[in-house]
Amino acid sequence: MSLVTLLPFIVLIGAMFLMTRSAKKKQQQAADMRNQMQPGSGIRTIGGLYATVKEVSDDTVLVDAGPGVELLFAKNAIGAVLSDDEYNRIVHGIEHDLKSDVVPDDASSLTEADEPAASDEKSVDLGKKDADKDADDEVEEPSEAVAAEAKTDDEPKKTDGDTDAK
Repeated sequence: MSLVTLLPFIVLIGAMFLMTRSAKKKQQQAADMRNQMQPGSGIRTIGGLYATVKEVSDDTVLVDAGPGVELLFAKNAIGAVLSDDEYNRIVHGIEHDLKSDVVPDDASSLTEADEPAASDEKSVDLGKKDADKDADDEVEEPSEAVAAEAKTDDEPKKTDGDTDAK
C-alpha cells in the first residue's frame, strides 16, 4: 500500500485523537472547578438554579437555594462556580462599581437640563412663504394639491408595467 491510500486514514485518526484530547481537557477543567467549591461559594447548576454552597462531600453538594430551602445535588450537576461579584449581580441585583457606566434606557434624562433653555427660544416656522405674501393663494394651492394627491391615492396602483402615458 502506498502512502497516498493511507493518508486519509492517518488524517482521520489524528482528528479523532485531537477531539478526544480536547474533550478530556474540558472534563478535567470541570472536575477541577467542582473540586474548588467551598461552603459559601455561589454556584449555578446545569438546570439553571443559582444557590450558595453549604456543604461539600465526595460526590454530593448541599446548597442553600433560599430561606429554609436546602437541596442536595450530585457534584456533576454543578454547571459553574461563580465569583462573588457575578453571583451578587445575578441573584441579588447588586452591581459592583458599575453604577457610573450604566446608560439610561431613554434619552429624557440626558436632555432634561436643555428643556428650559429650549422653551425660551422663539419657535421656528418651517413652512414655505412667498415673497409676495399672497395669503389667499398660499391657502388655496396647498389644499388643492393635497386634495389631488388624496384622489390619486384612492386609485389602484398598476404594478405590472402598465402606464397611462401613450
